[in-house]
Amino acid sequence: MQKTEEPNLVEVDKVEEWEVEKILNKRKVREVDKYLIRWKGFTVENDIWEKEEDLENTKKLVDKFERKLKAEIR
Repeated sequence: MQKTEEPNLVEVDKVEEWEVEKILNKRKVREVDKYLIRWKGFTVENDIWEKEEDLENTKKLVDKFERKLKAEIR
């Protein structure tokens, strides 16, 4: 069983959202980039594919993942 911390909502632009812990993978579906997201405080059972446009509040994690991905390709 995976050990997790208690999930917390964070407020972004006066809207409560779950916080992204990390981005696990990327795929293209019908020409749309999607990222596999691990929510902070949740386990693998709650991982979900999200469109890039829905991740604008976690742009730094998306950029970090993209840099890592490009480095692995080289």
